[in-house]
Amino acid sequence: MFEKLKEKLGLAKKEERSLPQESSRGTSINTAVTSKNFDEITSNLKISLIEADVALPVADKISNVLQKKLEDRTIKLKGDRETVFREAVRATIKDVASVGTIDLVDLASKKSPFVVMFVGMNGTGKTTSIAKLAEMFKEKGYYVVIAASDTFRAGAIEQISLHGDRIGVKVVKHQAGGDPAAVAFDAVKHASKNERSVVLIDTAGRMQNNKNLLEEMKKIKRISKPDIIILTLDALSGTDTLNQAKLFDEAVGINGYIVTKIDADAKGGGVISLLSETKKPILYIGTGQSYSDFIQFSLDWYLNRLLN
Repeated sequence: MFEKLKEKLGLAKKEERSLPQESSRGTSINTAVTSKNFDEITSNLKISLIEADVALPVADKISNVLQKKLEDRTIKLKGDRETVFREAVRATIKDVASVGTIDLVDLASKKSPFVVMFVGMNGTGKTTSIAKLAEMFKEKGYYVVIAASDTFRAGAIEQISLHGDRIGVKVVKHQAGGDPAAVAFDAVKHASKNERSVVLIDTAGRMQNNKNLLEEMKKIKRISKPDIIILTLDALSGTDTLNQAKLFDEAVGINGYIVTKIDADAKGGGVISLLSETKKPILYIGTGQSYSDFIQFSLDWYLNRLLN
């Protein structure tokens, strides 16, 4: 992940081997990186970030902040260059991409039923993410209800019902083509009869230009009054994840994200752009297809994967 970025910064092993270590007489060469060539280093970093799907404004911001951190410093190529650069990049990305967190389990412990509405494009792993979250809440002792409010496709109702059967949680559903807001209403009503209950509302995947489906999503929000709205995003979508985030936020208001398929993302820069530009947290990430391949997002975890 980010191998090109590591090369540009001198963090990749092959560049380490190419650094001059000794002169022909066996005397150590005290080669240094000074403020004169920091411009080149940060320029290369910006290019690498853009190649890794980081949005241009975010890449600019990171390279500018890094420039300030490194200027007026002298770093020996032979000594601690790798450590200094690695930690400078880590600190810079944390400065740019750190946002507050949302603890869903803690929020759910304070209100019943706790209602979560899911939105996202088809193919982003929304339904699977709902199933993973349903199992997580069930294991923690919550009564979980899934609202099959994606009535646009009969296959979607069947898919979420299958997940519900496998996990052992209640799925409230109507006929295909029915009113999705009515499904959400019935799910919340059912959950309200039980203590420590959580409602997870599935919605139809929407193209950005489909006004009817967007209006339907707004109606579901009005009727179900969700405590939190989560947008699922596919890490493989690259820079388009940021566009999707902005569009859905404008339509219904987004509180946070679940990013799926992060294990298959060879570039990974979309995560940085998402955090930096929207200032909304990534709650969970999907790392595989099984229900257990689902972990809370940590920027430190991400940076360890990015830079080590």
